[in-house]
Amino acid sequence: MNNKEFISALAQQEGLTARDTQMLVNHLVAELTSQFESGNILTVQNFGQFEVKKKLERVVVNPSSGQRMLVPPKLVLGFKTSAQLKSRLQKGGEA
Repeated sequence: MNNKEFISALAQQEGLTARDTQMLVNHLVAELTSQFESGNILTVQNFGQFEVKKKLERVVVNPSSGQRMLVPPKLVLGFKTSAQLKSRLQKGGEA
């Protein structure tokens, strides 16, 4: 599902216009981005938890040349699924 299909389905489900739904999703994404940039953890009940984590710098080896390279530290967004969602998915999406 791409963004346009998602907006269309959400708009139809909630009885909103596609334009209003797109604006709502844009505001949601902007707020999420702002919270992640601040280093906050976001927990969505019955869905999961998003957290910004720092990956440390490390040395990797190119297998074909044997050359060692230093990978700098970086921030990554992690997600941990809630127990309810995990069990629901294991049952094939049934309630």
